[in-house]
Amino acid sequence: MKDKIFGVLQRVGRSFMLPIALLPVAGLLLGVGSSFTNATMLETYGLTGIIYPGSLIYTILDIMNQCGNTVFANLPLLFAMGVAIGMAKKEKEVAALAGAIGYLVMNTAISAMINAGGGVATMPANSTTTSLGITTLQMGVFGGIIVGLGVAALHNRFYKIQLPTVLSFFGGTRFVPIITTAVYVLVGIAMFYIWPLVQEGIALIGNLVLGSGYIGTWIYGITERALIPFGLHHVFYMPFWQTAMGGTAVIDEVVVQGAQNIYFAELASKATEVFSVSATRFMSGKFPFMIFGLVGAALAMYHTARPEKKKVVGGLLLSAALTSMLTGITEPLEFTFLFVAPLMYAVHCVLAGLSYMLMHILNVGVGMTFSGGLIDLTLFGILQGNARTNWIWIPIVGVVYFVLYYFVFRLMITKMDLATPGRESDDVEPKLYTRSDYNEKNAASGDDVSALILLGLGGRKNISDVDCCATRLRVTVIDEKKVDDKKLKSSGASGVVHKGNGIQVIYGPQVAVIKSNLVDFMESPEADRLTSSSSAPAPKTAAPAKAMPESVLGAHLTGTVVALADVRDDAFASGALGLGVAVEPTEGKLLAPADGTIDMVFDTRHAVGMTTAAGAELLMHIGIDTVKLEGRHFTAHVQPGQSVKKGQLLVSFDMEAIRSAGYPLTTPMLVCNSDDYAAVEPLAGGSIQAGADLLKVR
Repeated sequence: MKDKIFGVLQRVGRSFMLPIALLPVAGLLLGVGSSFTNATMLETYGLTGIIYPGSLIYTILDIMNQCGNTVFANLPLLFAMGVAIGMAKKEKEVAALAGAIGYLVMNTAISAMINAGGGVATMPANSTTTSLGITTLQMGVFGGIIVGLGVAALHNRFYKIQLPTVLSFFGGTRFVPIITTAVYVLVGIAMFYIWPLVQEGIALIGNLVLGSGYIGTWIYGITERALIPFGLHHVFYMPFWQTAMGGTAVIDEVVVQGAQNIYFAELASKATEVFSVSATRFMSGKFPFMIFGLVGAALAMYHTARPEKKKVVGGLLLSAALTSMLTGITEPLEFTFLFVAPLMYAVHCVLAGLSYMLMHILNVGVGMTFSGGLIDLTLFGILQGNARTNWIWIPIVGVVYFVLYYFVFRLMITKMDLATPGRESDDVEPKLYTRSDYNEKNAASGDDVSALILLGLGGRKNISDVDCCATRLRVTVIDEKKVDDKKLKSSGASGVVHKGNGIQVIYGPQVAVIKSNLVDFMESPEADRLTSSSSAPAPKTAAPAKAMPESVLGAHLTGTVVALADVRDDAFASGALGLGVAVEPTEGKLLAPADGTIDMVFDTRHAVGMTTAAGAELLMHIGIDTVKLEGRHFTAHVQPGQSVKKGQLLVSFDMEAIRSAGYPLTTPMLVCNSDDYAAVEPLAGGSIQAGADLLKVR
């Protein structure tokens, strides 16, 4: 469960990167435009005779200012679309459209509720705002994230939906904006009641953070760096940058919430004389260690490298140091610390937190788009003038940080004999490490099952497509001769079916997880190094069989009993997926054969896995090759994790439509853990009513 939550949070964090990637460009426009249209700035640098209101250059700069500001002003909408795109499985352009629709509909519904309740005057102070001309609640990017995540869930659930013939035009991807509209009308109404309570909670946390003083800033800085290896730092700092957790301010008679929003509102305002340090405390701290500190660490690694490797290492470290200095992209250096010696990274986190605290103590009011490089320092510090930002403290503290990082890291490298770049053994080429290298190292031997599967299929370059049905991994290979059945079976497969370049590897109900793991593994660096000549990981030893209680299973359908051996599918007929029996249905209703819990409802709704109360692991597969219908003509009435009673409706299906499409409806019920039983015995033949005794396991 923890791994699943962690994985979801990582995906959410990655989905934030699309809208965040817009910020540097918007920041450049806003930084240049606002700097040279600010009266204080123009007077400071004696430019009032060249740049003044009404002049061509002033007009151009003002356009740049307003265009940059509009991106920051509409970040919630961009997050709604960006998160929907990032979390959608396929047809991402539809998800983007639905994200925009969902955002507009939700806020319009909120606006209607505000008006119905007596208008803005009746709402709590600072609780409302205007977004895209709509009076709504002050939700910030959280509103966009709520929409983006919800739309992605709806999209992934419904983008393949098949509606009745009369409504078929509105099926598939067309249904996603429709269901989004309906859902977010209700979400908007609900948010009118729920969000004010959330606002109060955020404000309370924000007051605690803002009241924590310098120590709180230090802890914030440590935490932000510490979460980078896990890819969760965006999830952490976003509430501070975009909600009341990072403060609230009134700028040009508009209530603004969130540290970054406050900073850029002040930047866009021509009346700003001094930038708010209470907001920039969550940003300014990056500059000293990104521009200066990590450069010192890079120099320490260069000086401690072996003489014969210094030339190669010097080029690598110089490039990484310049990248950190100019752009604030620190991954090559930080993940090298992580890979070589996590203790170095721990020290780095503490020093980074101290940098945040020092900038807070020294009242440095320099903001940023997303990282603390020289470009952002120039735009948002130097150009704004020291009187407004106190930017001069950044290079002063930075020089100290350069020296501190240099000597601390040099001491650690030499005393602990750390294998930093240039200190490796002779047979290892010097390199800087990336997030993928670090993740691969943490994974130790990696995903052995996926490695075995990939080897058995002839390597990644031999695979053109990967998919699965309810029980089988379906792979299209380039050269069928490279497929090794023995290796595939050693990965846990119970059988392999060859159909030209189409390979079906039989795993049973857990195949969806196996497919997902394989796809992820194929994107890893390890997959590139894996060839058919590589030594295969040793297959895992099977667990000893469990002693299972005897139980009787009812018929899952009304129809005619068919012996498993007579099913027109080799995987089922051979018993490779488990022993059992089949039914040729006369009624399109799949029912629970016993009390138990639903383990799996396949996306295409043609198959259901469940575990009975007595411990039998069942797979019920409606028809043969019906996965190709992609969910058409099937309606699921249960979901994974749901408890069911014997005779409860699991799936309804249109028998006539399925048969007309050319698919047999013979429906096996398999006991997937047959090895745990001494015998699996059919109890009936011929015609049978759903619920009647059909199968005995003992």
